[in-house]
Amino acid sequence: MKKKLLLDENLPNPLKNDFSAGFEVTTVHDRGWASLKNGNLLAAMTEVGIDYLLTVDKNLQHQQNLEKYPVKLVVIRTFDNRYKLLKTLVPKIEEALKNMPENAKVWEVDLRY
Repeated sequence: MKKKLLLDENLPNPLKNDFSAGFEVTTVHDRGWASLKNGNLLAAMTEVGIDYLLTVDKNLQHQQNLEKYPVKLVVIRTFDNRYKLLKTLVPKIEEALKNMPENAKVWEVDLRY
């Protein structure tokens, strides 16, 4: 079964095309959700069955009660969130997602090395 991912607006849209076939990736822009606040975004994700929100916003986990939603938050830690760099790191992101414990609500993927 494919993991369904949503790329937050702070990640480049073209990145969605660099994930392997085991992932179904869409963006907040694709969905027309760019104007949604975080709580509404998590609710919208839940409604359509998206499992993971990928973001570089390390504060989101402290601003929302993630226990209210079945969504998992994946925080990408990087010095640079431009497409040119991130596309080379997709295999590391995928590996981190595959290793994310089932009961984890927040998973940090440190790509700063």
